[in-house]
Amino acid sequence: FKCSFGKAYLAPVYDFGSKEIVAWSVSERPGLAQQEEVLAMLVAAKPEGASPVLHSDMGWQCQHASYVAKLRENGFVQSMSRRGNCIDNGATEQVFGHLKDEFFRGRDWSDFESFKRDLEAYIRHWNHVRRQVRLKGLTPVEFRDQALRGAA
Repeated sequence: FKCSFGKAYLAPVYDFGSKEIVAWSVSERPGLAQQEEVLAMLVAAKPEGASPVLHSDMGWQCQHASYVAKLRENGFVQSMSRRGNCIDNGATEQVFGHLKDEFFRGRDWSDFESFKRDLEAYIRHWNHVRRQVRLKGLTPVEFRDQALRGAA
């Protein structure tokens, strides 16, 4: 995101089933530290006994040995797009489109901290308030909770 203060980078993890943004990091620079912050949030959110597939692009951060090892240690199966294949990331790109339309377009922030605070508030709105037709009118969190109750 380009703002008056400079650039900000969002690294989200999007659940294709519940449409929930389950983990994220907002940073002034992309890098391994940002991915490690996302991973820590993701590990804390992972249900007991789950072995989710984590799909990502081929960025160097996602291929870093320590990151790959932490994924494996915490029960995640890593999946990556082939080089030049953007179709694999289409669902997550759709989230960025909504985010830019509903949150970012036509606005500006003078400092990183206020941008980060507002973006994280929007992500909470996305997860807990924003109802989605494809989820039968539920929010992503309501849909996830309903699915987990049904599986129990």
